[in-house]
Amino acid sequence: MRTDARDCTKRTDMAPGAPENTAYIKAGLSSELFARLSDFIYSESGIKMPATKKTMLEARLQKRLRAVGLSSFNEYCSYLFSPAGIENEMVHMIDVVTTNKTDFFREPQHFSYLTEQVVPELIRTLGAGMRRPFMIWSAACSSGEEPYTIAMVMDQFARKHPGFTFQVLGTDISTKVLEIAREAVYEDDRIEGIPQSLRRIYLMRSRDRSKGLVRIVPELRGLVRFRRLNFMAEDFGMREKMDVIFCRNVLIYFDRPTQEKVINRLCGHLLSGGFLFTGHSETINGMDVPLRPMANTVSRRI
Repeated sequence: MRTDARDCTKRTDMAPGAPENTAYIKAGLSSELFARLSDFIYSESGIKMPATKKTMLEARLQKRLRAVGLSSFNEYCSYLFSPAGIENEMVHMIDVVTTNKTDFFREPQHFSYLTEQVVPELIRTLGAGMRRPFMIWSAACSSGEEPYTIAMVMDQFARKHPGFTFQVLGTDISTKVLEIAREAVYEDDRIEGIPQSLRRIYLMRSRDRSKGLVRIVPELRGLVRFRRLNFMAEDFGMREKMDVIFCRNVLIYFDRPTQEKVINRLCGHLLSGGFLFTGHSETINGMDVPLRPMANTVSRRI
């Protein structure tokens, strides 16, 4: 139902002149190269790489060395920082260093608050969903579980309120997880959080039951769009204004100044009166941002 991403590295990302297969990595990642790479990762993605993560970074980047046919981190960095590497390899490198952990109906109280409090309020104040589509953005959406969860609960709301329409946008910096999100194919253990009543409506079983795979139904997939987006970009390249933004469990990977910068950029795409949902361990307290807390990890644009 989908091709494993490991089958898709054929050879558009090979370093110039590199052999197709590399049997071993000659040496570990030096402290100097780690410092250079961690600075680069921070500037490109906002993700901090303290010295405690050196071993993790080395292990993850070994996959990229083998993929591009290089046998040392010195060679890899020379390639990565070359014009060809910036064009062809940077996205793949960011893919392997970012953490993509998510679940369907993660922090379920947010989805209850969305449909019971936020949606009725924005219908009343902004006509959202009635005079125009209700716009929701799942930022840092990983492999799609969050935006499809949002689409499920919003579709349930729409079935009870004739004339209500909505659109969901999912974005992530990782092209690898966005491919999975667009395919919308998940293993059985990934759907445990979805209530049985919703599974019957929104999931299709693989014809070969032994594979243990399900896919989101086409009708729901059609309500969700996906796009690559880097929080560090000055301009997100978005014209849409959102009624609601979910940005959960990603700010924890940034330092405090970067968190504030990202939230202000998100607010630039949030309608006045719109709502921002953040993760259970994230807070906007003490930040210079145009938001007013409304509930635990839920804020409103002022």
